[in-house]
Amino acid sequence: MNNFIKIKNLYKIFGNNTTEALNLVKTGLSKEKLLEKTNCVLGLNNINLNIPKGKIHVIMGLSGSGKSTLIRHLNRLIEPTFGEITIDGVNVLELNNKDLLEYRQKNMSMVFQKFALFPHKTILENISYGLMVQNISEQIYKEKSQFWLKRVGLEGYDNYYPNQLSGGMQQRVGLARALATDAEILLMDEAFSALDPLIRAEMQDVLIDLQLELKKTIVFITHDLDEALKIGERISILRDGFVVQDDNPQNIILNPSDDYVSDFIKDINRSRVIKAKSIMTKSVSISKENVPIIDSEMVLEEVLQEITKTKNYFVLVKDKKDKIIGRITLNELLTGIQRPRKEIKKYA
Repeated sequence: MNNFIKIKNLYKIFGNNTTEALNLVKTGLSKEKLLEKTNCVLGLNNINLNIPKGKIHVIMGLSGSGKSTLIRHLNRLIEPTFGEITIDGVNVLELNNKDLLEYRQKNMSMVFQKFALFPHKTILENISYGLMVQNISEQIYKEKSQFWLKRVGLEGYDNYYPNQLSGGMQQRVGLARALATDAEILLMDEAFSALDPLIRAEMQDVLIDLQLELKKTIVFITHDLDEALKIGERISILRDGFVVQDDNPQNIILNPSDDYVSDFIKDINRSRVIKAKSIMTKSVSISKENVPIIDSEMVLEEVLQEITKTKNYFVLVKDKKDKIIGRITLNELLTGIQRPRKEIKKYA
């Protein structure tokens, strides 16, 4: 795995005398006790993450978990109390103000929850803004802006103003503005949270479709597990500034690390999320005769429809190269759909 963004031993403490507070946190003092003892707020607690290039990495948690604080460290809108952040070999914490500004302009774009559009600028001018500050010629930045305006489905809205567009349309403008700079990294902080459910789902689809082509490195912040499972190729769950589980979506659903994560996933319809490859028994020496063969990416709800068509109640599973890699019995399928009752460690 190409670890494009590396975060190591990252701490953030808000308040005075953070050196003393940091030492107390490192000895195991809780967020609540730290506030009581030092009047400091623990934002991030020993974050260690490796984010690969060209993937969507979701950071999720409840309000106050530290997810927005974390994403703002990547472009140094917030300075850490302690730790390391390297992006493609560049130690971003060592950049001076001039180099940091240039690095942000060329390598990172951000999409905000509240759209953050300029109300006095047209839609085309909003999309062009990131290019204009790079001193690109007017002809080039207008051509690029027109291209991305069309790609997000807003062709013809060039001369409109943000207040003339719906919330979903405004967020499309925000996404187009971020993509127009051709930055490798997209930071998306609760980007779709302010939208109505139907528009939100539509924007998720737009992002997924664009990502299939663009292969950007996207760090996406959300408090919504359904959204995280839909778009995330890997998910990091935060609680009180600490990463309680960092894994692919399938493993988080099947193997929650503690009761906190288990509470997150308890209402998920497992049959619509878990994939065949996650519950199959691996095998390569199975007869294919008169046995349905399903795709490894098929969700269990679809597997159930296929397996009930058979006499022996099992199906074979193939990979993207049409190679048989395993099988699923009806009992295995029902076990996968059912929420596990096993004991998992409690959270404090």
